Amino acid sequence: MEAPLRKHNLLLGTGLVLIGLVGGILFMWIYSGGPPRPTTEFSVVERVDLGADAQVVHTHTGALELNDLFKEVADRTMASVVSVQARSGWMDVSRDWFHGFGGRDDERGEYGDTPRESVGSGVVITKQGHIVTNYHVVDRAHGLRVTLADKREFDAELIGSDRSTDLAVLQIELRDGEEVSPIPLGEADRVRVGEWVLAIGNPFHLNSTITAGIVSALGRQVNVIEDDFFVEDFIQTDAAINPGNSGGALVNLHGELVGISTAIATESGSYEGYGFAIPVSLVERVAMDLIHYGELQRGYLGVTIVSVDASYASGLGLERIEGVYLDAVEEGSAAARGGLQQGDVVLAVAGRAVNATNELQSMIARHRPGDELAVDYWRAGRLRSASVRLLGKDDPFVDDWLDGLRSVARGGSDVFHVQGWGFMLRELTGRERTAYGADEGVVIAYVVAGSSAAAADVPRGAIITAISGRPVTSVDDAVRLLGEAAEAAEFAEISVRLRDGSTARYEVAVPGTPSDRK
Repeated sequence: MEAPLRKHNLLLGTGLVLIGLVGGILFMWIYSGGPPRPTTEFSVVERVDLGADAQVVHTHTGALELNDLFKEVADRTMASVVSVQARSGWMDVSRDWFHGFGGRDDERGEYGDTPRESVGSGVVITKQGHIVTNYHVVDRAHGLRVTLADKREFDAELIGSDRSTDLAVLQIELRDGEEVSPIPLGEADRVRVGEWVLAIGNPFHLNSTITAGIVSALGRQVNVIEDDFFVEDFIQTDAAINPGNSGGALVNLHGELVGISTAIATESGSYEGYGFAIPVSLVERVAMDLIHYGELQRGYLGVTIVSVDASYASGLGLERIEGVYLDAVEEGSAAARGGLQQGDVVLAVAGRAVNATNELQSMIARHRPGDELAVDYWRAGRLRSASVRLLGKDDPFVDDWLDGLRSVARGGSDVFHVQGWGFMLRELTGRERTAYGADEGVVIAYVVAGSSAAAADVPRGAIITAISGRPVTSVDDAVRLLGEAAEAAEFAEISVRLRDGSTARYEVAVPGTPSDRK
């Protein structure tokens, strides 16, 4: 009888203990406002090794560990970021919505065409003292001074610059025993939206300033580079970037350079939420050329491109809205030699998808003349492939093409746009008279895509010698004869002479006629 009683008392006691524990937990829950919350964790991507076969693992790091990681990255990278003082006698006083933020005149404290010192940032990339910065930081400078993070100062030499990418390379002369701390280069293709980055620079003359944020977007084009062949494929970040950061470093949590700060989105001239950086893949490509050749060795496709939107995709039978539409393919260009045609949609270059014009421009800018690239494209409902070898500016086609584009860019009295017809014409030079074997005529500097001239396949760079059988001796002649042709018929017969000395005739529809509207 005692055994069952002891068993009953044991069960009763255990039950009372459990009831007490549950009651205590409920009391603490209600008193504290809810259940205990787990410790906040951050997911940090760590690279195990570098190179094409690198593996990526995910670890979970608490707030204190993340704080320590920020400090470690700062300690490893700050010595690689320098201050750049550029002495010049010129200052661009325009104030656009996007700024590359040069400095102010330290002597007069105002913007103007007086001697002034522009202050920006730079990043050491070699043990030999090469420093990469922005083109706009050193543009037109007649004296350059670099201050390292440890306050050592050096005069710097401009090794080379490239306006189209807003990059420049300087070099300081190191004495025996002196050393600098080049930053390790990361891999831009690994950068992902949402990952942590640090921006390091010298805002407002405050040396070695670090701000933290995330990658907000990739592949941004914001139209801040003033060049006919500008390349903008920016990393967008919300890490605070201010005047003086231009040319500074954007680094990942491995302490590797992933971008060079170049612009901010602002209406006030100071940081208001977003900054932009040139990806390290393009930085490395341009910097190496500037160091070895003094200029960017740029390859050209020779095309006019348009981003694909929903209407383009529907009309072309694409299953998705993707790729870049070739609005024009210049005869004799790298693209034409590789078999590409007007109307093709480029989907990928060298195995990488391109879905915006700036992405295609950036991919081409990463390669040199002579590089052969695999191009995947869409034509007539089928996916096709081509091999395209990029051309350099020493190629006759590129030289002629660039000359025509420069003429168009100069505009004014040099080039006259014949509205409607799609001709951009200029007078014949003495050199061209000899090269073409033509005593009279006008040069077709450019043919506007989608125009009457483009529809008739009139070649850019040819010389118009006659219109509807009547000789052309000047741009004024050509404009008058085209006007008369428009009143007399639906077509104008354009006689041209090509560079090889041959001649050809083209029937160009008068703008606004039924033939032109097809």
